[in-house]
Amino acid sequence: MGTKPFAGYAHVVERMGDRLGAEGLVRLLTEGEAEVSRNAFAHLELAGLSAEDATFEQVVFHDCAFEDVDFSGSTLTDVRFEGCRFISCRMERCWLNRVDFRSCSAPGLSFLKSRLTSVSATDCQLRYADVSEATVRGLRLRACNLAESSWRTTGLKSVALVDCDLTRAEFVRTPLAGIDLTTCRIGGFTVSSDYRELRGCVIAPDQAVDLIGLLGVRIAED
Repeated sequence: MGTKPFAGYAHVVERMGDRLGAEGLVRLLTEGEAEVSRNAFAHLELAGLSAEDATFEQVVFHDCAFEDVDFSGSTLTDVRFEGCRFISCRMERCWLNRVDFRSCSAPGLSFLKSRLTSVSATDCQLRYADVSEATVRGLRLRACNLAESSWRTTGLKSVALVDCDLTRAEFVRTPLAGIDLTTCRIGGFTVSSDYRELRGCVIAPDQAVDLIGLLGVRIAED
């Protein structure tokens, strides 16, 4: 379910080269509806730029910084972000297909109404991320900070969450059936008032204590 679009960054640079270059990428994105393929970028800094409706295919970004960059409406296929920073960025109404985030800092990144297919993230800071109204079909998150993230009315299928921090995350009107949270921190997160979205969710025995107040469960006294 996870994705490994490329064997490694060094191999990508050797195979693809950097044919477009940073200046060429900026120029292409400025023109609108850009198509970027078979390129690798390192130590790139983009700020205040619109990448709306762009297409990225077989692209690697290594140690790049994106500030106030709007990727909304874009298509990302076989794309890897490694050691990248996202500040006030949006990936709304995007299609992320076989996208891999590694050791990225992206607090507040918005995936509102996006489609996530075969997406993975490892050791990423995703606090405050907004995945509301998104369609998720294949998502693997490992050792990610998702505390205070929002998953409102999100369709989840084939999702694996391992060693993630979900404290105070919102899963309102988002069923968690079949999702294993046994390795995650879950105390205090929010679900809908009728709690039906928790049916089929797998938790460890010691996590039940964290959900007592949420579920309105009362422990009977002897």
